[in-house]
Amino acid sequence: MNHLLMDESLSAQEDSATTHATSLVKRLRLAIMTGELAPGSKLRLDALREKLGLTISRSPLREALSRLGAEGLVLIEDKRGYRVIPVSEKNLQEIAKLRVHFEGLALRESITKGDQAWADSVRAAEDKLHNIKRTDCMSSAQQEQWELAHRDFHLKLLEACAMPLLINYCNTLHDLNDRYRRLFLAKNPFDRDVNSEHGAIVAATLERNADLACALLAQHIQRTTQNICITLHRQEAGLEA
Repeated sequence: MNHLLMDESLSAQEDSATTHATSLVKRLRLAIMTGELAPGSKLRLDALREKLGLTISRSPLREALSRLGAEGLVLIEDKRGYRVIPVSEKNLQEIAKLRVHFEGLALRESITKGDQAWADSVRAAEDKLHNIKRTDCMSSAQQEQWELAHRDFHLKLLEACAMPLLINYCNTLHDLNDRYRRLFLAKNPFDRDVNSEHGAIVAATLERNADLACALLAQHIQRTTQNICITLHRQEAGLEA
């Protein structure tokens, strides 16, 4: 009986540690995605704990940064510690190209394999996103609500592909791309009707027109990439002036 209680206690501790580590990774990921931790900035462990108000030892922080390194958000430098991955047009173009390729593959597979429940979930995700009105005076909480709904919408399109490795890769690429969008388009007005673009992708998807749906998704990703590049150029020019 004592052994059973001990095993249950150890299991509870492991579950708690796993949950804590996941929460820490989410907190750091969000700080990088939003620019709270600026691109290219050095991540010194003690300063990082103070900045983010973290009451943890260095070990779980190192582990979390290593996990984010595997996701492509943190650069791990030999003997020099950690740094937020810098931004560049070359990196953004690579991310966008990979998104078009792999999300197109996942979407095509989802259209082939997805059942009615998946189709309904895609429509529901689009409706949820459409109903969150984006304005210049949104609070950070409201903005994050839109961001989560936007991420869920894009990933919902892909989840019926029944290819877990592909979905994981698409998740990572989407986060890498979203960091650029958050950083460089947050304070710039949209020059297009994004809701209509989402709606067109959904319509083609639910009509099981894979060629059109994948083409519209590619255009959607590429338009955002072009807008970010324009803003990136302007900011670089401003810094050089």
